[in-house]
Amino acid sequence: QVQLVESGGGLVQAGGSLRLSCAASGRTFRLNSMGWFRQAPGKERESVAAIGLTAGSTSYADSVKGRFTISRDNAKNTVYQQMNSLKPEDTAIYYCAAGPPMPTAQLMGVRGYHSWGQGTQVTVSS
Repeated sequence: QVQLVESGGGLVQAGGSLRLSCAASGRTFRLNSMGWFRQAPGKERESVAAIGLTAGSTSYADSVKGRFTISRDNAKNTVYQQMNSLKPEDTAIYYCAAGPPMPTAQLMGVRGYHSWGQGTQVTVSS
């Protein structure tokens, strides 16, 4: 298990940007796939972006492609999500998650992740 702490959420106007960070505990961060998920009120949790063990292994939801970028810094045990051109529909609680190594095609599956952070609220006003 990995302990995860998200930060960087907040209130932003439509068209603005935010950068989420997720700090992980433990020595095995570099061996974990990492993902960002979100849940809006009354909706199910959905995958947003995920990254495998290497920077080239990334996957994005269609709704955020071209606007969000996921990255990881193994030296800092941290995964990031840069969010640009934010829209009101991006409003949700954003969760960071850690999972085992997995193929790129499986990175976006919610059930593949075993450790979750507490979430950080992102609110985009119109």
